Amino acid sequence: MRRALLALSVLLVPTAAYAHVGVGATNGFAHGVLHPVSGIDHILTMVAVGVFAAQLGGRAIWAVPSAFVGMMIAGGALGMSGVEIPFVESGIGLSVVALGLAVAFGLSVPVTAATALVGFFAIFHGHAHGVEMPDTASGLGYGAGFVVATAMLHMGGIGLGLAVGKGGTTYGPRITQVAGGAMTVAGVAILGGVL
Repeated sequence: MRRALLALSVLLVPTAAYAHVGVGATNGFAHGVLHPVSGIDHILTMVAVGVFAAQLGGRAIWAVPSAFVGMMIAGGALGMSGVEIPFVESGIGLSVVALGLAVAFGLSVPVTAATALVGFFAIFHGHAHGVEMPDTASGLGYGAGFVVATAMLHMGGIGLGLAVGKGGTTYGPRITQVAGGAMTVAGVAILGGVL
């Protein structure tokens, strides 16, 4: 339980949100991997997707993160194509709030509803990355990098969710409530421009 709490607290340490439109380097695979893990909003959302999937269990463990990755790629393609999506930054901030609430309250919904929810928010995350992606071969590497980083963060969230779930009925729900609540507060801070 202490390890799970420590891992969650590390994820909540504020970092500069570099994974946004027009900020940071965007050349090649390494930058693609680093981009999603350099902004607290992206980290929290992607880890929350994994924890949410673990809470739902069953086929949600692979379907929910896969939906996020697939729709993030679609959002990235829209961004690369110059298609404007309104309120991208707000959508990213709201994703932290919504998924934090889903984790905190142990939202139990059908897998299709969960995939639709995460897929909707993934479009904003993907668009933010796609707008920055260079239109060259290094852009393909960059895109592959942010997809790999996203999947790794999802796997980390699934691992945390499953580990916390093994904390039993006494500690497991409390830990996820606290973690989800902290994510929600962080999302509000992101929307308010504090983080």
